[in-house]
Amino acid sequence: MSGPLIAPGGALDAAARTRYARQIALPGFGEIGQSRLAAARVLVIGAGGLGTPALAALAGAGVGTIGIVDDDVVEVANLHRQLLHGTGDLGRAKTSSASEAMREINPDVQVREHRERLSASNAERLFGDYDIVVDGSDNFATRYVVADAAERRGIPTVWGAVLGFTGQVAVFWPPHGPGYRDLHPDVPDEAGTCATGGVLGMVCHAIGALMAAETVKLITGIGAPLIGRLMLFDASDATWRTLEVVADPGRDSGSAGGSGWRSDAVEAPPISPVDPGTAPAAVTPSALAAELAGVRVPVVIDVREPLETDGILTGSLRIPLADVEAVALDDLDRTAPVVTVCASGGRARRAAEVLSARGFHDVRWLAGGVVAVR
Repeated sequence: MSGPLIAPGGALDAAARTRYARQIALPGFGEIGQSRLAAARVLVIGAGGLGTPALAALAGAGVGTIGIVDDDVVEVANLHRQLLHGTGDLGRAKTSSASEAMREINPDVQVREHRERLSASNAERLFGDYDIVVDGSDNFATRYVVADAAERRGIPTVWGAVLGFTGQVAVFWPPHGPGYRDLHPDVPDEAGTCATGGVLGMVCHAIGALMAAETVKLITGIGAPLIGRLMLFDASDATWRTLEVVADPGRDSGSAGGSGWRSDAVEAPPISPVDPGTAPAAVTPSALAAELAGVRVPVVIDVREPLETDGILTGSLRIPLADVEAVALDDLDRTAPVVTVCASGGRARRAAEVLSARGFHDVRWLAGGVVAVR
């Protein structure tokens, strides 16, 4: 990369000069740098542990247009790390909670809510209106979708990941530097999740803030972005390390091979909105356990990622949520009773809504998560 990504917009007014005075005072930044931020369009994937600190920082910095992609709702287990959501937001769409908080931070920022889960079928449409993608997703299927779609469009991806006491940050932007698939050609062995391995909230905040800083650097041309470098943070011993990442000359650009979604399967038709009055019902862990021991046993679809292994139900089908949304699933019987399950219930509810909208007759989702079934 050479120079700033975004051309400056109009001149700053007096209110903007006052609001961003400390930022404008930075060497080499000035009013032109602030004008570049105002003209930038940034899409953030996920309004969770990484997305919310990044969103808060980008709004405060004065990025002109910020999009949020997330289909989840705020749950109590989110609150220890997801900064833009509070107790009063429980049950609200994360996009709504986050956008409201961002407008409170900076009413001059235009916030666009995309209340949908990113998939192979909608990524091109969503990415088309933005200059940079900030990937705060929490699963490998989505990360590969982000990487491939951004590479095809030629826009940079600011990427982060957290688990336990550790975090990682990088900027992927072929052909200016390596892509995500150069770091992870396939899903890494023994890949854990925050749901199963836990995460320290402050690690999310640190990594999310660094992702926002990398985004601002790309927009303004200030400093040296993490292109071709992977930064590793370990809060347990307070260390930062930087590793070099190189491009694989034999890798196909924008490849879907090795990703978490099934590019060779029949793509599903668009998902119709679900009427709240007919939305799939929840089933309790004890009720599901009784059904599994009974006569009319439901088909259980586990929508977690393949490497989430805590509490697997015998006989369940493992179909990650990204595949449920992107693939037609014509080989499944739409008349059979179906129960979708995940770690805590959020993804299972979304999968149940998708299946119901696509003609499955008797779909429910497991409240409380698969590990609660005894």
